[in-house]
Amino acid sequence: MKTTTFQRLFLGTVVALSIMSLSAAVLAAEYVSVKKDGVNIRSGPDTKHNVVWQVFESFPLEVIKREGKWAYVVDFEGDKGWIYETLISSRKTIIVNVDTANMRSGSSTEDAVIATVKKGVVFDVLEVKGEWVKARYKNEITGWLHNSVFWPSNPR
Repeated sequence: MKTTTFQRLFLGTVVALSIMSLSAAVLAAEYVSVKKDGVNIRSGPDTKHNVVWQVFESFPLEVIKREGKWAYVVDFEGDKGWIYETLISSRKTIIVNVDTANMRSGSSTEDAVIATVKKGVVFDVLEVKGEWVKARYKNEITGWLHNSVFWPSNPR
């Protein structure tokens, strides 16, 4: 069966729109961090719901949806729950999601390792350069981490 120019243009337009909508969905991800230690993540959007876990200051979360003054979030391990919106900020943080990772003096595997960091350690994002992030831990150490060792991998 022979396709017409119109059919090819139509199909091309559909494919392009699909790719754009998928890209927009990826770019639309909202990442936040927790404002203080001991914040409760609940099973529903109300203080009457059970606490399913607690998080510490700077812990990164992805907002899936909002309902009233509550945000439904997911963490780096896929755990989900509800957090009151005044307890989160737009501050960009990342969390190491591998057992150990090398922090480097620059944005390349050629640069020196300045620290070995463990799973669960949270860093502030200072700069993004390709697949590398310049990150700081509690004003104690600053260096570069590759996006394969932390979550979210695109902390923009």
